[in-house]
Amino acid sequence: MATTEPDTRPAAGPTPAQAAQAALLARPASEERRMADAIRALAMDAVEQAKSGHPGMPMGMADVATVLFTRFLKYDAADPRWPDRDRFVLSAGHGSMLLYAALHLTGHQGMGIEELKRFRQLHSPAAGHPEFGEHPGIETTTGPLGQGIATAVGMALAERMLASRFGKSLVDHRTWVIASDGDLQEGISHEAASLAGHLKLERLCVLWDDNSISIDGDTALSFTDDTLKRFQAYGWAVRRVDGHDHAQLEAAMGWAMRSRRPTLIACRTIIGFAAPTKAGTAASHGAPLGPKEIEAAKSALGWNHGPFEVPEGLKARWEEAGRRASGTRRSWLKRLANHPQKEEFERAIAGRLPEGWTGPLAALRQKHAEEKPKIATRIASQRALEALVPAVPEMVGGSADLTGSNNTNVKGIPAVAPGSYGGRYLHWGVREHGMAAAMNGMALHGGLIPYSGTFLVFSDYMRPAIRLAALMRQRVIHVLTHDSIGLGEDGPTHQPVEHLACLRAIPNTFVFRPGDAMETAECWELALRRVDGPSLLALTRQNLPALRTDTTENRCARGGYVLAEASGSRRATLIATGSELHLAVAARETLEAEGIPAAVVSLPCWELFAQQDEAYREAVLGSALRVGIEAAGPMGWDRWLGPQGIFIGMQGFGASAPAEALFRHFGITAEAAVATVRKRLG
Repeated sequence: MATTEPDTRPAAGPTPAQAAQAALLARPASEERRMADAIRALAMDAVEQAKSGHPGMPMGMADVATVLFTRFLKYDAADPRWPDRDRFVLSAGHGSMLLYAALHLTGHQGMGIEELKRFRQLHSPAAGHPEFGEHPGIETTTGPLGQGIATAVGMALAERMLASRFGKSLVDHRTWVIASDGDLQEGISHEAASLAGHLKLERLCVLWDDNSISIDGDTALSFTDDTLKRFQAYGWAVRRVDGHDHAQLEAAMGWAMRSRRPTLIACRTIIGFAAPTKAGTAASHGAPLGPKEIEAAKSALGWNHGPFEVPEGLKARWEEAGRRASGTRRSWLKRLANHPQKEEFERAIAGRLPEGWTGPLAALRQKHAEEKPKIATRIASQRALEALVPAVPEMVGGSADLTGSNNTNVKGIPAVAPGSYGGRYLHWGVREHGMAAAMNGMALHGGLIPYSGTFLVFSDYMRPAIRLAALMRQRVIHVLTHDSIGLGEDGPTHQPVEHLACLRAIPNTFVFRPGDAMETAECWELALRRVDGPSLLALTRQNLPALRTDTTENRCARGGYVLAEASGSRRATLIATGSELHLAVAARETLEAEGIPAAVVSLPCWELFAQQDEAYREAVLGSALRVGIEAAGPMGWDRWLGPQGIFIGMQGFGASAPAEALFRHFGITAEAAVATVRKRLG
């Protein structure tokens, strides 16, 4: 019978993180450490009650957050939307309980203990990841890693631009970010950090939770960059500190306040700090610690209070921190009251457009009606911008290194440059993702209306940020040119096919595809009026004929309308967008000549059309044969064509050839539309 020898090997010693934690916990707890422990306790309790969440990051970064919220962050809990507050972005949004605990402890209304008890529950402001609009103290939606830091770059840029316009007496604040290892691994962080360094955004400070832990284990599995040298190469100032040493943290944040460059502070922390077996490991990242681990962690901290309990003395100290800048806010309000630009500042921050802004655009539409220009809609867009940008001083344009192709610049409008923020045009470089996220930050900050430019095909690089703009209901505008095979010889890598369908699939996103110069002006007006979500303008490289001369109303405002009615009872309705609208008009002329009454419907914005009442939509689309024409994929068209409708468009990728040859090759022509109707009607 086999016998088992006793295991005489020595027990495994503590990990380096556990040893460091033991040394820290052996020290007498200072009042500041006790304040940080309040964050840790609330994070453990809320995640445990929800049975899901991420306790490790709030526990590890509690000391950093305590120093920031009690000594450096300029805010007043009584007025969380004060325009000159510092912005705080929790880019590591999975650690949302860090933010919710800080808001609760500092006395923000609407984030009481009952809200924390409903962490991650339906209709709770304490959602799984921070969601803009759920509480006024949440500056932006985060969770998709990298988005927060890039959004914060836009906020920091907006602060500098508005300070240039309104002066330091009204605009003088900073942007602070807590970011994770994962944030800095995402490609968007490279784009955003590079841009921030180039533009010398000295009011931006990123506090990096340098805990060396990822979900799969140690970050060394996949991440061995020298992050500090990387940020130095971008033009940032960098420093490394012990993230649990309040004196080091205070010194580093004070240094960041004096820096003339954006700053990265690497805060070496222990994830899940105080948890006896899970601290310093991935086990504390994304799941409740469990009752026994929580009990032991609280014991190690000397936290002898029940779940969701914070001693009155500690809560009072936190609430005092929440009032720390109340005098600063009152002084600011006095300055605002006596400022010569008071009304203009308040108008811009509120997002209200200036009086008379539509006048130049109305004059442009009248000019289009008279001259009937045959131009690309990207050129028509530039003409609309030439009317709008001088009339709306908060409009800020830009392009991802395609200014001459996107036509987003306006003569006489200077560009922003490093250290010089009085311009209103941004050279984003080839950074589409960073551009879109930074624009979200500019819109969230308030006081600016950003619009961008790139090719429609490169919206693939932007879509995560566009999705967040839609989720946060932010007014950002993207000019997306070269919108089909009509761009020609550059070929299928640059010819969008599936992109319109992908963008139309994002909720709360308006995709405009105008068919001539008149529609382009109308779509720009609608995009600028829209305050509750992003607007995308898909525009052509190639010239298009003028199809409209009426100026009495903005016909695009209903999303779709009858451009040309049939001469008699309809037998076919040709429905088109953008560059295919003139093909539908030509096909109608042929069909009418052959005795087949046909109507043409322009459908420049599906989302607006879907908002109209059913009676209007049915009157526009009619009951006759419906034929959709669009140089893009068919996905989504069945909604408008019905089960008996026919789609003429792309069924696969494009090719490299002149535009005219491509439209013939793929059968997207007026002749093809006529033949399709003839065949179906027999």
